[in-house]
Amino acid sequence: MPLRLDIKRKLAQRSERVKSVDLHPTEPWILSSLYSGSVCVWNYQTQTMVKSFEVTDLPVRSAKFIARKQWVVAGADDMFIRVYNYNTMDKVKVFEAHTDYIRCVAVHPTQPFVLSSSDDMLIKLWDWDKGWVCTQIFEGHSHYVMQVTFNPKDTNTFASASLDRTVKIWSLGSPDPNFTLDGHSKGVNCVDYFTGGDRPYLITGSDDQTAKVWDYQTKSCVQTLEGHAHNVSAVCFHPELPIIITGSEDGTVRMWHSTTYRLENTLNYGLERVWALGYMKGSRRVVIGYDEGTIMIKIGREVPVASMDSSGKIIWAKHNEIQTVNIKSVGADNEIADGDRLPLAVKELGSCDLYPQNLRHNPNGRFVVVCGDGEYIIYTALAWRNRSFGSALEVVWSTDGEYAIRESTSRIKIHSKNFQEKKSIRPSFSAERIFGGVLLAMCTNDFICFYDWAECRLIRRIDVNVKNLYWADSGDLVTIASDTSFYILKYNRDVVSSHLDGGGSAGEEGVEDAFELLHEINERVRTGLWVGDCFIYNNSSWRLNYCVGGEVTTLFHLDRPMYLLGYLANQSRVYLIDKQFNVVGYTLLLSLIEYKTLVMRGDFDRANDVLSSIPKEQYDSVARFLESRGMLEEALEIATDTNYRFDLAVQLGRLEIAKLLCRRLPTEVQSESKWKQLGELAMSNGKLEMAEECLLHAMDLSGLLLLYSSLGDAEGINKLASVAKEQGKNNVSFLCLFMLGKLEECLQLLIESNRIPEAALMARSYLPSKVPEIVALWKKDLQKVNPKAAESLADPNEYPNLFEDWQIALNVEAAVAPKRGIYPPAEEYMIHAERSNESLVEAFKNMHVHEEMVPDDNEDTVHEVIEDGGVEESQEDAVEVDAEDDGVEESQDEAVEVEAEGSTDGAVLVNGNSSEEQWVLTPEQ
Repeated sequence: MPLRLDIKRKLAQRSERVKSVDLHPTEPWILSSLYSGSVCVWNYQTQTMVKSFEVTDLPVRSAKFIARKQWVVAGADDMFIRVYNYNTMDKVKVFEAHTDYIRCVAVHPTQPFVLSSSDDMLIKLWDWDKGWVCTQIFEGHSHYVMQVTFNPKDTNTFASASLDRTVKIWSLGSPDPNFTLDGHSKGVNCVDYFTGGDRPYLITGSDDQTAKVWDYQTKSCVQTLEGHAHNVSAVCFHPELPIIITGSEDGTVRMWHSTTYRLENTLNYGLERVWALGYMKGSRRVVIGYDEGTIMIKIGREVPVASMDSSGKIIWAKHNEIQTVNIKSVGADNEIADGDRLPLAVKELGSCDLYPQNLRHNPNGRFVVVCGDGEYIIYTALAWRNRSFGSALEVVWSTDGEYAIRESTSRIKIHSKNFQEKKSIRPSFSAERIFGGVLLAMCTNDFICFYDWAECRLIRRIDVNVKNLYWADSGDLVTIASDTSFYILKYNRDVVSSHLDGGGSAGEEGVEDAFELLHEINERVRTGLWVGDCFIYNNSSWRLNYCVGGEVTTLFHLDRPMYLLGYLANQSRVYLIDKQFNVVGYTLLLSLIEYKTLVMRGDFDRANDVLSSIPKEQYDSVARFLESRGMLEEALEIATDTNYRFDLAVQLGRLEIAKLLCRRLPTEVQSESKWKQLGELAMSNGKLEMAEECLLHAMDLSGLLLLYSSLGDAEGINKLASVAKEQGKNNVSFLCLFMLGKLEECLQLLIESNRIPEAALMARSYLPSKVPEIVALWKKDLQKVNPKAAESLADPNEYPNLFEDWQIALNVEAAVAPKRGIYPPAEEYMIHAERSNESLVEAFKNMHVHEEMVPDDNEDTVHEVIEDGGVEESQEDAVEVDAEDDGVEESQDEAVEVEAEGSTDGAVLVNGNSSEEQWVLTPEQ
């Protein structure tokens, strides 16, 4: 029977003629050297070219990755070897290596060596640690040396293929070949070593249109592979699968069974002649280089063929060899952290008569069924004895130990526990897959049908494209996984039993209420299993998740592709395996799953009983689950992390608890943001004392300014002015002083902050007596930058005619000065709100003009204006400054809107230096 390996094309890129291909061991890259003289790197995941090296105008016949150095080495027809750094694209080394075309370069797997072969009939060894000096020359061939390759089992030896019709085996350090293999009737183009198992084999491809398998210990030809219609140009033993791949100038790639040498498959992608094959150990990808481009295929699945029983015994297949390990052999003394590889002792169990593509324990773990090559064999799990066999594409177990085999898309047979055939079924549709479990499932690409095992009656048809099926041990829950999502359904067995026992007809769709859709999750399941009512799976992003009641929780982020084996309840650990058969475990508490399940069901009394059995370190995980369910009160009670509890308390509006938690935080964790957040919340809830305390802890000066100014707290504003000045928040300090009427201190703050132009403008509006002093400072400062501009500044003492109403302004200043520190209570607001908005200067002017007519009234008016607080920010004077700098905001509400850190808008920006030339005085000023 054929191997039946799935072959999928993963990349197809057209280009010039490809002479060699190579796969990068860690990056998703393919290296192609072209006949046109360039080397390209393709990303097979994104299907794009990521790098390109213009090497020469002549063909580059061979290029290889040197991953440990981040290099590409290439040999070309100009006789030069070139080395590039594929990260920086720099040329590392260029040197002339041969006197004729370079046919091949080969990189030693561990040593700093590169072999090159040429049409000059020589093979040379280069050492890059010694500056790429040639350390050895191998002479012996009498024609072009087409390919050289190191022996992976003995890296001190290598093989060479030549058009002199021979293959020679060499040892490093010896000038003469160890021996010669001579059997082809024409030149030999290619050679490759067998990497798997113990067979000392190599394969060669020749212009005589054949490939030969050789035993290099007995120096004899084991098999000749015939079938190509032209020269065989590339050969390889696949490192993971029991196949030999040959490529020919007839345009085909042929796959042969490496044990039986039977032709398994022939590929023809229509890109003309095949020149190169590339592969990598640990991968099932194969790259093919053609006349017209590059193709990458993936052969079979990379999921390891392994199965674990309920006791922790694992059986896996490495090629035809069957091995077993026991997780319980790792004693309690060995504390293995989550995600660490388990130190398991591997035991050889036996071999399999077919190539295993699937291996599965039966429910009680006594038997193992192996499928492959279109056949199946059931072995005993302990002694590995053959109990039953036959033809089958698939074999699945029932929960009771019966099994079904799918012989073809139209025939399925059911066997009893005693391996006797019970029933043969011919479905009315093409059965592409079958699944076992509580019910027998058969599916096409469009729907799945469930049948009972006893009588094969249709239970239910569901229209969905199924990739896999997972039953819970209870038999009440099942997961149907598709390409893009998975569905969790409840199986109503009682409904089905009563319907069928009552003589009800199933019809074409089955029993309508047989299944109930519980949840649909938009994630792709790689592998999965049920633990109680919890579905554990890893998704397409290789995250290990579990789903309880439709709520998905990420358990771990996996650092590489891994596949679920099973769950051991007594260890509370779930086990996974990777492609290299490394087994790792992750802790997943059964009590935690049970608690979440009970909460989802609404059984809170039993959930609380289970909670006591959950370790304290898992309580935060429980709390987050409860939070996701909207149960914030319960989450706050259970959570242990102070930061998390603070967030919950804030969400619940429990401000006192949040404040207490904030105090408990370590100093380095007590971020200002938490106090600020709590302060703002307290303010919005009217808890002003708490807001003040929190804002003080957070040193949120702008928030305190808003609070104190809203409360009319002069003492608080006074303290805030001092604190702000100490911390360099001069804009906040300025606003505080301004609201308190401490104009001299405001002026001094502007001067100290080197905001002299702003100080001059402020003095002109509020403290005219200080103008001469400020102008003198301004002149001195401006003299350093622009002497001409400094001379243009006028002093009101010298030029009073340039300052309108100058004397009146001085009189107003003297009159209001005693009243500046008096702050009327808030209850008098309406009295002052009724007053005229006339400025003090205008009041004085009106009094002077009309003093003979109504002297008493005008005098009273002026005094009333003065008593109104002294600093009446008139539209003509106070706002006059703001016209240029948005600076001295009039109202308390507007004042606090200025950024605490000093924005670039306005005169209150006193935290930096400002060029005087930025300030232009209006005619009124």
